[in-house]
Amino acid sequence: MERRSFLVGTGTLLLSQLLVSCGGNNQAQLQVQLLQDSIPGQVVDRFKKSLQQNPQLKFAPVKHLEDLFRQLQTWQKKVDPSKEEGWRRFIPLAKSQKASPVDLVTVGDYWISAAIRQQLIQPLEVQQLKNWSTLPKRWQELVTRNDQGLIDAKGKVWGAPYRWGSTVIVYRRDKLIEELGWTPRDWSDLWRGELQGRISVLDHPREVIGLVLKKLGKSYNTENLDTVPDLEKELRALNQQVKFYSSTRYLEPLIIGDTWLAVGWSDDVLPVVGRYPQLAVAIPQSGTAVWADLWVQPKGKQTKTLSYQWIDFCWSRDIANDISVLTKTNAPTSTKINPSGISELLTKLLQTNTEVFDKSEFLLPLPEKTTSQYESLFAKIKQIPDK
Repeated sequence: MERRSFLVGTGTLLLSQLLVSCGGNNQAQLQVQLLQDSIPGQVVDRFKKSLQQNPQLKFAPVKHLEDLFRQLQTWQKKVDPSKEEGWRRFIPLAKSQKASPVDLVTVGDYWISAAIRQQLIQPLEVQQLKNWSTLPKRWQELVTRNDQGLIDAKGKVWGAPYRWGSTVIVYRRDKLIEELGWTPRDWSDLWRGELQGRISVLDHPREVIGLVLKKLGKSYNTENLDTVPDLEKELRALNQQVKFYSSTRYLEPLIIGDTWLAVGWSDDVLPVVGRYPQLAVAIPQSGTAVWADLWVQPKGKQTKTLSYQWIDFCWSRDIANDISVLTKTNAPTSTKINPSGISELLTKLLQTNTEVFDKSEFLLPLPEKTTSQYESLFAKIKQIPDK
């Protein structure tokens, strides 16, 4: 799943290049490939200062989650190297580390099942994680899986979540509140007649069909769509409301007023809302889709104490707060945000609403037959004419 936007928050301190400390060949080293913009540069600086030794830290930001996943495949020779050059040139350290994995890599929770099944990663040694016990049970369950990549209480721990977000509704205040006199609160508002031809939604079958399922009181992870009455009828009605589908460019028309409401990912939306006061965000009260970014360890990589120190550092309350505020995402280990320097709106959005979170769901892996069913129905609905 792609979660990138055409807009990037300008007020956030972000890694834009490798951070390297100088030292000799015998110096302790930690090499990390991470999703671009997911860790503030100052957090890495604070980590380095917290260590008694003077390690060499190499943090290489990569723009897309898919590229990070492909890099894991390359290290395990799961892809044809002759077909890699188109995307490998965009990945820092790709040539020098072709045969040698880094210590930690960012993977989205949506990708972890495939990474386990394809034997691209190895389990973490939980006993080395001092802050594991501070991680709420739901997050522990998300990364505890069997060898088929399925959630299993008796499984091993395959990743360490360090930030998360959700699918949200973003809308124009001037149109909905000032002109129409109402505020979106839930998915059912997308079907209101005033919004016909005025909204955009993600071009993603699990997200779109999922929000309709949620409206109908069902799960995002429903395995047989044929068992849900009125699903296709509701999808057809929603399609009449949609001006266009896009997973990358849904904010531009909203900013210029061409659309009045959009469905998007919070890490795209929140940085933009802070710069455009005419925009506001609503988290659907019936629950929404939740995503997480995780630290994973490539298979065959020797475990390093520094790797576990870094994960624990990300889970410490102050650092989790910094990651949350500076990247405008939520922290799995902290529900109380220090509001210093950020708006009241952003503080409210980053505070975890336990009631809504309990109703929300991770997009879990589905059987291949079910996945095809989602894709087929989504394609069918988008082809319906007569908007």
